[in-house]
Amino acid sequence: MTTTSDLPTGSTSEPPAQPTIRPTTPPGSPAGLAALVAGIALLVSSEFLPAGVLPALAADVGVSEGTAGLAVAATAIAGALTAPTIAILLPRADRRTVLVALLLAAAVANLAVALSPSFGLLLVGRVLLGLALAGYWAFAFGAGTTALPGRDHVVATSLALGVTVATIVGVPLGSLLGDAVGWRPVFGIAAGLAVLSALAVARTMPPVPARPGAGLAMLRRALANRHLMAGIGAVGLVAFGNFAAYPFIRLAIDDVAPDAATLLLVLWGLGGLAGNLLAGRWATHLRVVVTVAPLLLAAALVLTSQATSVAVLAVGVTLWGLAFNAVPVATQLWVTRVEPDHAESAVALQVTAFQVAITLGAVSGGLLVDAHGVVAALGLGSALAVTGGLAFAGLRASRA
Repeated sequence: MTTTSDLPTGSTSEPPAQPTIRPTTPPGSPAGLAALVAGIALLVSSEFLPAGVLPALAADVGVSEGTAGLAVAATAIAGALTAPTIAILLPRADRRTVLVALLLAAAVANLAVALSPSFGLLLVGRVLLGLALAGYWAFAFGAGTTALPGRDHVVATSLALGVTVATIVGVPLGSLLGDAVGWRPVFGIAAGLAVLSALAVARTMPPVPARPGAGLAMLRRALANRHLMAGIGAVGLVAFGNFAAYPFIRLAIDDVAPDAATLLLVLWGLGGLAGNLLAGRWATHLRVVVTVAPLLLAAALVLTSQATSVAVLAVGVTLWGLAFNAVPVATQLWVTRVEPDHAESAVALQVTAFQVAITLGAVSGGLLVDAHGVVAALGLGSALAVTGGLAFAGLRASRA
């Protein structure tokens, strides 16, 4: 009921109706979340496409396979700088608008890679992709909880499912297409899909206003949480371990079973699907998941590095996918529960840890591959994963 205190000064009647901006889909609709998941699947596929086409890419642009791994590292470096700063630069911007713009930037980045005549220009495109990916990750969780309020575990699991879809479909399909038609058309296709993803987010997501206090103040409060930062460090160790090895998974497979490369990459992705679903199922036992998953990852990397038959390699690769893909789901929930009042910044710091780890992993792994072979890179990854798992074992899954 309207009272006189609700009316403009001097008014004696109801104020004129104001135009209402209606969301494209109502709150609680899964369509917006589905569009976000499709976007993250496209971006992650784009980030790791070089891993599936690495030999051809390296030969075409005239660099070693270890150096070509920097195509992943360049994306990660840009992402590490973007994730914690994008909310500071855009403290009041509607998050839906930002997400659409980032997907369009990814389209430009993939097209630039597809057309690059040299490795240097290719890296420029990969840097732009890193900006898009990290910014998208930083805002996607908050946007997802706007589209599906009160379902944070569903949002985290769904976004991680997008990562798994990328590894089940995107990376293996990219490898298969790269072998069939060349690696450049693969990046061109990724550019087109990024445009479609941008249109889907614009059409299905409701407006997502920035949260009160978003920006530098929120980031400072998150950084002051020592418990959170210890967990972020553990996340970084586990991700470092994985990405010292993952850019070179195709090389590890080719050493044992080159004819089964696509099948084994699919098995990695199927393991990842099981991993993120199990992590979501066990969301009430986060300390167990964030401890056990890295230890399983370490075991999987050892098994993969020592495999001498297709059967053993298949077990190692599948367990690798399962163990690592449980990590993003569990750690995203972990950081938002440790810092629930500043979840956007907590997730941004988690993304930063991943991107720094990808950078260090790709560079370290590339140096080891060139100097000692792929087995050395997988060994480093295993040691780091164990360290990260033990670090998580000493942390509580929440303040309570």
